Amino acid sequence: MEIVDLRSDTVTKPSKEMKEFMINAPVGDDVFEEDPTINELEAYAAKIFGKEAGLYCSSGTQTNQIAINVYCRPGDEVICDKDAHIYMYEGGGIAKNSGASVRLLEGDRGRITAQQVKSAIMDPSNVHYPLTSLVALEDTMNRGGGAIYSIDEIKRIQTLCKNERLPLHLDGARVFNSLVETKVDYVEYGNLFNSISICLSKGLGAPVGSVLIGSKEFIKKARRVRKVFGGGMRQAGIIAAGGLFALKNNIDRLKIDHERAIAIESAFKNCSWVENVLETQTNIIVANLNNGKSVEEVLSQLEKNQILAMPFGGNMIRMVTHLDNTPEQIQHVINTIQSI
Repeated sequence: MEIVDLRSDTVTKPSKEMKEFMINAPVGDDVFEEDPTINELEAYAAKIFGKEAGLYCSSGTQTNQIAINVYCRPGDEVICDKDAHIYMYEGGGIAKNSGASVRLLEGDRGRITAQQVKSAIMDPSNVHYPLTSLVALEDTMNRGGGAIYSIDEIKRIQTLCKNERLPLHLDGARVFNSLVETKVDYVEYGNLFNSISICLSKGLGAPVGSVLIGSKEFIKKARRVRKVFGGGMRQAGIIAAGGLFALKNNIDRLKIDHERAIAIESAFKNCSWVENVLETQTNIIVANLNNGKSVEEVLSQLEKNQILAMPFGGNMIRMVTHLDNTPEQIQHVINTIQSI
């Protein structure tokens, strides 16, 4: 059995068809906005969610940090969950890149509510307080085990932000995992946010890149920030083509990854050494171990059987299913879990 890598959906590799599409992609200078493949990708991604424009970047961290920089001045404050990717996993970029602080909320598996946001907005008339300049959500929520936001809660948050004249940004690294489950209309969903970061290199299987989408005015500002961050690229259509192929071919199949994740979840639930498993809603499985076995012991036994998983803090381990998995691999994972 070859190695079954379930550490993340970022380990996916481009398919033969995707590589052929990339090789044949027309290219140009993207800093001059003359790369036809990047232009098509940006327009295509924006159209999916009913937005006016898009900006291709090298990573989701870059798209998130660009958005934050557009919205915030030094000393401003961003509201997000305490486990949000923009806070936990982007190297302190909010402080480093934008000089902004963060108001951290404790949501349900990373999903904050409108009431929590309302309570966190600072009074702008009080000179002692930082100015709240942005609310950011993450859907699905990585640290929450792929938890999906309720569309009704997002609508309540959006209404609050609109009333408070605050922009609402979405870290949509796995937004399509959410939407293939909820079946919410993409344009309806997109209209709830001022900007969305879409990752192409996780479950969608592209090798590189994310797209930031929003209004033309927003993207014009974002393009300047990308240049300042050193993110301007030249003939990058050859890599952007992988993202375009992914958006056109790999969204609907994400449902398969979710079904496989649920099968693995069921295997964990039947283990005496597992305390509980977070409800698997998409492609992320998080198992919380009891004193029967340590995280290190379980990961070691998995690795001996050619399976890679990730420690997830405390007594938790994480697995993430993706398009490179085969039915045989998933059955091997289930059999191995049951044998530990």
